[in-house]
Amino acid sequence: MASSSRVRVGNLVPLNEGNARSSNGSVSTIPVYQGANVVGRNHLVVVDKRVSRKHLSLHASADGSIEAVVEGPNPIIVRSEGQRRKVCAQERVKIAHDDVLELIPGEYFVKYLNVGDNHKSSTSMGSSDFKKGKRLCEDDTVVIKRNRQIMEDEALARSLQESFAEESSTISGLGCDQMLSSLDSAGSSERNNERVHSVDYLKDVLSLTFRLMRVQGLPSWTNTSSVTIQDVIQGEVLLALLSNYMVDMDWLLTACPSLRKVRHVLVIHGEDGASVELLKKVKPANWILHKPPLPISFGTHHSKAMLLVYPQGIRVVVHTANLIHVDWNNKTQGLWMQDFPWKDAKDVNRSVPFENDLVDYLSAIKWPEFRVNLPVVGDVNINAAFFRKFDYKSSSVRLIGSVPGYHVGPNIKKWGHMKLRSVLEGCTFEQQFCKAPLIYQFSSLGSLDEKWMSEFACSLSAGKSDNGSPLGIGKPLIVWPTVEDVRTSIEGYAAGSCIPSPQKNVEKDFLRKYWARWKADHLGVLFLPKTHLSVPQFSCTGKNNSNLNNLAPGKEIKTKLVTLCWKSDEEKEQSTEIIRLPVPYQLPPKPYGAEDVPWSWDRRYTKKDVYGSVWPRHEENNTTSITNPPYLF
Repeated sequence: MASSSRVRVGNLVPLNEGNARSSNGSVSTIPVYQGANVVGRNHLVVVDKRVSRKHLSLHASADGSIEAVVEGPNPIIVRSEGQRRKVCAQERVKIAHDDVLELIPGEYFVKYLNVGDNHKSSTSMGSSDFKKGKRLCEDDTVVIKRNRQIMEDEALARSLQESFAEESSTISGLGCDQMLSSLDSAGSSERNNERVHSVDYLKDVLSLTFRLMRVQGLPSWTNTSSVTIQDVIQGEVLLALLSNYMVDMDWLLTACPSLRKVRHVLVIHGEDGASVELLKKVKPANWILHKPPLPISFGTHHSKAMLLVYPQGIRVVVHTANLIHVDWNNKTQGLWMQDFPWKDAKDVNRSVPFENDLVDYLSAIKWPEFRVNLPVVGDVNINAAFFRKFDYKSSSVRLIGSVPGYHVGPNIKKWGHMKLRSVLEGCTFEQQFCKAPLIYQFSSLGSLDEKWMSEFACSLSAGKSDNGSPLGIGKPLIVWPTVEDVRTSIEGYAAGSCIPSPQKNVEKDFLRKYWARWKADHLGVLFLPKTHLSVPQFSCTGKNNSNLNNLAPGKEIKTKLVTLCWKSDEEKEQSTEIIRLPVPYQLPPKPYGAEDVPWSWDRRYTKKDVYGSVWPRHEENNTTSITNPPYLF
C-alpha cells in the first residue's frame, strides 16, 4: 500500500539533546503510519553506520499506540514518564505519546507525537515547530533518496575507508548490561565535567589561529571554540587548493555544499588505484585532481592544508584531518588558520620567511599550471609563484614542510626537523624554557631508534635563552594513547584502527621512559601573564570575534596561556586576556603509570570495550588469525 493512502497516526520529531523546541539536524521528521513502519539509517541526514538500515520496526495501532522491535545490533534508549530504559537487539517496547527515543544511546533524539492525541506535550513543543515537522515530512522522499546515494557511493569510495567505517560503527555481540553501565558512567563523568567547566568562557584572543575540530557526542565544554569544516570554508571563495591524503568527494560536497559554487578548485591528493578513478567520476567538472610525483619508491602525499583565495585576500589552513566524515566528526583533530590580504603594489617584490616557506613547499608539489580569471587581478597562472601575491607580514608562525626524497647540501636544512632546527636556532627564549620538556604527539608510530630520537631532541632544543646560553635538551615525552584510552573512547576499540602502531615498534624497551598520558587531571596555567602590544587581525570573511579587535592598535595587554581545562577566576582575571592553547591533554603530560599499556593495533585485547566488543573484531567470530586493521591516518 502506498504511503499516500495510509493513515498517519503520528510523527517522530527530531530534537536537540535536552531541547524539544528545535531540530538536531541529524534526523528528518519521520511519519508513522498505521500498521508496519521501519526506521533506519536512511532517515539520518548524516552517514552513521551504527544505525542499521532496518534499525527499528514499528507496528502502530489506529489509536496511535506503537510496539517497537529493535532490529539492529545496537540498543536504543526509550525515555518515558521520567524513566530511561535501554532496549537491546530483538527486544520489544511500547511507545506512547511524548516518549523520546535515542536511536543510538546519547545521539539522534526523536520524540513520538500522536497526531490524534489531545494531550499537550510535556516539553511544550509549539504549534509552529510541529507544522515545521510536518513540512519536513514532505521532503522525506528526497532526503532518503539523496542519502541512499551518498551511502552507496561512500561504500565504493575505497576499501580502506570502508573497512574502518565498518570497524568503527558496526557493533556486534553487545553485552547490554555492560554497555549501559559504561554509558551511565560516561554520563556521570560528563555531568561532573560540566560542573567543573560551568564558568563562562572568555572570547579567544587568537580567533583565527589554533583550533580543535568539533567532535560529535562530547560534552559541550570540550568543544569550546572548536570549528567545523563549514567554519573553515566559508564566504566568497574564488579559488581553492585542497591538499590531503584521503578525499571522500561525496562527503566533502555534502558537508560543505558551498564548494560547489567555487569556480576553480585544485585537489592535491595521495589516493591511488580505484580510489582515483572514483574521484574522477564524482568530482565536479571544473575541479582539477593532482597526485604529486614521488622521487622514491615509497611514501605518499599526506599534507593536509587548504589555500582559499577571496576577493579580500587568502586564508591559509594547515590541519590534521583527512577529508572524510570520521576524521572531521569522530576524532580529536586540530588546525592552524590565518587570513592575509593581497599585497600592495609597493610591496610586490618584498617577502617574509612565511611566504618563502609556503612557496618552497608548493613548488615541490609540481602541479600542472593552469590559467584562471580572478576579479581582483584578472588573468593569472595558478602556480607556486601566484601565492606571492599576498602579504604575509602579519604571520606569527613558520611553516615546516616535509617532502620525500634524499636531501643533501643546503637542502638538508630546507625540510623536516632539520628545517625546524634552523628556525629555532634564530630564536631567543625566556629562561623558563631552558631544558623545558619536549612533547611529541602523533597518530602513527614507525620504527624509532635512540640515535634518531637524540637527533630529533637536539632539533627541538635549538635556540638560546635571553641570557645568551643554549636552552639545553629537555626531557622528551611521547603522548600516546593507552589501551584503556582506546577501549573507553567514543568509538571503542575501533578508534585504534586509525592509530597505526605495530607491536614490534611500540614495545621497544627504550621507549618506556618516553610514554606519557593523553589525559588532563589538572586545571593548569602554562605560562605566567605576559604583556604584549595589541595587533588588529585581518579577516577575509569579516567574521572575527577576537577581543583584541576592540583595542586600539599598539595598546598594551596582559595575556595568559592556559590549557583547555583551565578554570577562570573572573575577579582576578578581569585585566587579563586568556589564550587557550587547544591541546586536549595536560602540559607537561603525565608519564605512564605502572598499569598503563601503550596501544598496539596488532595485539589482542579481550576486555570488552564500551560497545561490548573485543579486539581484533573478528575474534568475536571465533577467528584466531590476526590481521592488521586498515591504515587510515
